[in-house]
Amino acid sequence: MINKVWGGMIVLGIICAVIRCFLVGDIEIHEVLQQFFNSAETSVKIVIGLIGMMCLWMGFASIMDNAGLTEKLARLLEPVFRVIMPEIPGGHPAISSITMNMAANMLGLDNAATPFGIRAMKDMQTLNKTPDTATNSQIMFLVINTSAVTIFPVSIIMYRSQYGSANPTDVFLPLIFTTMFSTLVGFLVTAVVQRLNVFKKPMLVLFAMMVGLVAGVGVWAFKAGSDLVSQATVLSDLSMVLFVGGVTAYGLFRKRPVFQDFIAGARSGFGVCIDILPYLVAMLFAIAIFRGSGLLDYLISCFKWLFGICGMDISSFAEALPVGFMGPLSGSGARAVMLDVFQNSGVDSLAGHIASLMLGSTETTLYVISVYFGVVGITKVRHAIGCGLTADLASMIGAVFFGCLFFG
Repeated sequence: MINKVWGGMIVLGIICAVIRCFLVGDIEIHEVLQQFFNSAETSVKIVIGLIGMMCLWMGFASIMDNAGLTEKLARLLEPVFRVIMPEIPGGHPAISSITMNMAANMLGLDNAATPFGIRAMKDMQTLNKTPDTATNSQIMFLVINTSAVTIFPVSIIMYRSQYGSANPTDVFLPLIFTTMFSTLVGFLVTAVVQRLNVFKKPMLVLFAMMVGLVAGVGVWAFKAGSDLVSQATVLSDLSMVLFVGGVTAYGLFRKRPVFQDFIAGARSGFGVCIDILPYLVAMLFAIAIFRGSGLLDYLISCFKWLFGICGMDISSFAEALPVGFMGPLSGSGARAVMLDVFQNSGVDSLAGHIASLMLGSTETTLYVISVYFGVVGITKVRHAIGCGLTADLASMIGAVFFGCLFFG
C-alpha cells in the first residue's frame, strides 16, 4: 500500500507540475527542481538535530529496563492483562515483552517500541494453536499498540523543538487525552468484537481512574481559562524533570551502573536515528513534489469544501488533516507531513499543534499489522484492521477536539 501511495504522490505531482509549467505557466520548472534538493537537505538537518535527544531518552529507557522498573510495571499491569488478554497465562514472558513495548510508547519512542512489539508478538505466538491466524490477544495487543498510549511525547517534543517552538512541551497534556481517547475507543471496539467481559475489578478501577483524570482536567480547564496553556506547560516540564530524576534515583538505589546502562541505551538511540533517515528523505521528497505541484493545496481545498457542507469551518487547521490520513499507512510519511505543516503553517499554529497531536496519539496501523503479523507468519488477521483503523479515526477526532480546546 505504501509503495502505491509514495509512487502515486511522485507521479501525479510531476504530471501536475509539468502541466502548470508548460500549459498554465504559473510556476517555473526550476522551482519544482529546487524543492527536490531542499527536501533531502532538510531531512539530514532534522535527523542530526534528533540524535542527541533520541540518545538521551533511549538511555533513560535502558536504565528503566535494567533497574527492574519495567518488570515492576508488568506485575502491576498483570491483573489488567488477565482481563483483556485472557489467553496469556500469568507469568508468561509475553507480559514483560508487552510491557516493554507499552513503556517505549509511553515515552514517545515510537521507533524504539517496534523491537519490543515484535518480541511480544513472538512470545504470544508460542501460545497460538493456529499459527497462521491471529489470536484475540494478539489483535488486542496490536490495537492498543497502534493507538500508542503516550505519556511523554518525546519524539513530538524533539521535532517541535527542532522547528523553533516557543513551548515545545505544551502538547503534553492534550496529547495524553487524545491518546487516551483513541486507546479507549480502540479497546472497547475490540472488546465488543471479542465479547470480552470488561466489567471486572481491574478494568473498573482503570476506567474509574481515567474518568476521574478526564473530569479533573475538565474542571481545571474551566477554572484556568486563558492560563490553561501556560499552566499545562509548567506541569509538563515538571513531570519530565521528576521522571528523569526518579528513574536515575531508582537505578542508584538498585545499585545499577546507571552510567553504563545509559550509554548502552543511548548507543541504540543513535542507530534509531540513522534508520529514520532514508524513510524521511523518501517521504519529504514525495511531499515536496506533492506540495510544489499544487496537489496538496487542492486536497486541502477538498477537505474545506467537504466540512463546509456540514457547516464546519476548518480553515485554521485544514493542513493538519493529511497527517491523520497518512498515519495508518506510514509513520515516516505522517511524520514528514507534520514537518511540512510546521514549515508552512508554523509549529505553534493551531494546525501545527493538531498535527502534533495526530502523529503522537496513534501508530501506523497497516505497517504494524504487516510487520508484527508477518514476522510470525500470520496471514489471517481477522478483525485487526477494522479495530485498528477505528482507533485511528478516534485519534483524528480527539486531536481536533483537544487541539481546539487547548490552542484554539
